[in-house]
Amino acid sequence: MRINNSIISLSDLKRSQDQLTAEINKQDPNAPGAAQPRPQDLLRDLIDAKLLTQKATELGLSADTDVIKRLDDLRKQMHAESMEDLEKAAQAQGVSFEEFKQNMKDTILTQKVIQQEVGAHLGVTQQELLDYYNQHKAEMEQPEQVRLSEILISTQPPPAKAGSDAPLPSSDDLVAKGKTKADAIYAELQSGKKFPEVAKANSAGPTAAQGGDLEYFKRGTLSKQLEDQVFAMKAGQFTEPIRTNQGWVILKVTEHTSEGVPPFKEVEGQIQERVYMTKMQPALREYLTRLRENAYIDVKPPYVDSGASPNETKPIYTTASASDDGKKEKKKKKYILF
Repeated sequence: MRINNSIISLSDLKRSQDQLTAEINKQDPNAPGAAQPRPQDLLRDLIDAKLLTQKATELGLSADTDVIKRLDDLRKQMHAESMEDLEKAAQAQGVSFEEFKQNMKDTILTQKVIQQEVGAHLGVTQQELLDYYNQHKAEMEQPEQVRLSEILISTQPPPAKAGSDAPLPSSDDLVAKGKTKADAIYAELQSGKKFPEVAKANSAGPTAAQGGDLEYFKRGTLSKQLEDQVFAMKAGQFTEPIRTNQGWVILKVTEHTSEGVPPFKEVEGQIQERVYMTKMQPALREYLTRLRENAYIDVKPPYVDSGASPNETKPIYTTASASDDGKKEKKKKKYILF
């Protein structure tokens, strides 16, 4: 298949089919609102991508700086010392690093074209946001819940060292020592130290690396001792050290949402994103249709571009030439590679 001066090969299509299969296998088909991938749109999506990257070239857009930044962010996430180490890690997983970088570049360019050519021309009015809010209140209804973070000071005995005859500290000693440390940490928090930083430095809980984040809890999911305290608090407040089976814990309420439909101002940002996306999808498809109508696209049967426009220019496969002395016209076949 030819898209202007680019080719979509059978191997490209096969790679997309394999990725789609992997994506389908990961999805929960019973998840509410889950968008199921459409195999019949594989070729359409490949053509979309080619048209958008070609448009990026036409517009003079560049992604080199963005690729370097994203690769460096990925290197940090994977705790790689250098780009060479990142490349080795990719190769160890059977990934071509050059292909990975090219795919990243194409994705960035595609996003830039969509934002510049489509997104920048979309507008969302305040009235549209209010209308959406009033029409979807039932979907936004929520239970009362809190989002918590923790700092845990363990009171569990340390593991015995091999070959050591030293007696382990008593349970009472561990509790007392833990309380002293928890009180000192509580004082640090009261003095203004950031909870996530203190959690990363001191918490013995499994969420220490995430600054102690414990996600959301509805009423009835915590012990009554903890629930009575945290549900009486506002966002930003934290408890005094609380004795638990694991040790002393300090809990911070990072969010506290009330039961029912949240006020418009609380969800305005989410609504704006939803309304914007409902406009983006048809506008993007319309834009891609226009790109098709201004491009040379050749898709041979049995393959079908599900995004094709009836106004596309159809390819011509033969040309005619005639000699000046009236010889019979000879037809030359024009081969279009798949």
